[in-house]
Amino acid sequence: MGPIMFFTRFYYGILYFFLLIFEIIKACFDTLKRCKNGEIDPVIIEIKTILKRPISQTILANSITLTPGTLTIDIDSENCILITSAISPRDKKDIIPFEYYIQRMLE
Repeated sequence: MGPIMFFTRFYYGILYFFLLIFEIIKACFDTLKRCKNGEIDPVIIEIKTILKRPISQTILANSITLTPGTLTIDIDSENCILITSAISPRDKKDIIPFEYYIQRMLE
């Protein structure tokens, strides 16, 4: 791995970190609002991911679990599928906005 590749991965790692912090804060307020208003409708969602490496999938799964209101239940590494639980129906892009950054950082 050359220095350009190292700095590119480092750059995406920094972007991922700040995006994760932002998403955690945003999800805290969303979860608080939903709990206060009683808008909880738990769902199980299968998410097909573009990440191929098990370490990338694990980091994505942990990022989902760190975000309030979502939880990763299972990882199917062979088929690149994450089974997640959310307190309300959500679109895939709303659950894993940092997938691209993990891909650029680790794949």
